[in-house]
Amino acid sequence: MALYRDKNDRSASITTILFDLDNTLIETRKGDSLACKQLTEELTQLYNVPQETALRITGNYLKQFRKCPDNPAYDLDTWRESLWSKALGKYSHVARKIYERWLYLRYYYLKMPDDTVEMLVELRKKYLLGLITNGPSSAQREKVHRLELARYFDIVLVSGDLPWEKPQAEIFQEACRSLEVRPSNCIMIGDKLESDIKGGIDSGLAGTVWIPLSDKTRPSPNDPKPDYTIKYITDLMAILDKRPGAPELEDSSSNASDGS
Repeated sequence: MALYRDKNDRSASITTILFDLDNTLIETRKGDSLACKQLTEELTQLYNVPQETALRITGNYLKQFRKCPDNPAYDLDTWRESLWSKALGKYSHVARKIYERWLYLRYYYLKMPDDTVEMLVELRKKYLLGLITNGPSSAQREKVHRLELARYFDIVLVSGDLPWEKPQAEIFQEACRSLEVRPSNCIMIGDKLESDIKGGIDSGLAGTVWIPLSDKTRPSPNDPKPDYTIKYITDLMAILDKRPGAPELEDSSSNASDGS
């Protein structure tokens, strides 16, 4: 195992793996886009909405939804249906049906791939697993519940339930306290340098692994530096196992690939 903050210290073993949720374990942005793409087609086919209008409706909804995926003044269903009603305009009489269809499609596309599930099952045989996600409690807990994620983890922390969020060190330390492990026994996997990677570094975790969401695969000079950069979540197994024939990985701690 090569993930150590101090590369000369091999005294601490890795017992715990902490994961981010959105765009790390589940492809949230992609899934939401696919759900809206299919809804665009269904608005045209089933409700006779002109194609350009249908595209504008789903685009407006997704823009507003991503801007603020929760509103504490309303329950999730009421708030999301109101967003659809506004986006649909003169077609708002079908807002309830469109919302229900979107919710179904969203979780259809957000479902973890089989190879990711298999990876988590295998990892849990050897490691403690934690899930740390930023976001409103109602929205994030809905994902955890609908995708049945709790079964794969020893702890699930949602920032909306706590006084802290990533990259604050306290949320990582809370995970360590709950799992009864030291930060030096843990690694963090996530897609955001500014929260997942920075928080992992600042809280003294043994190492961090970055899964870039965009084509940017190397940190800028002022960005937090992950220990490893991988393309797919399942590439994590190659880092942990160092098995023969493993794919080449970006070792972000090396001078050759530090992005500077």
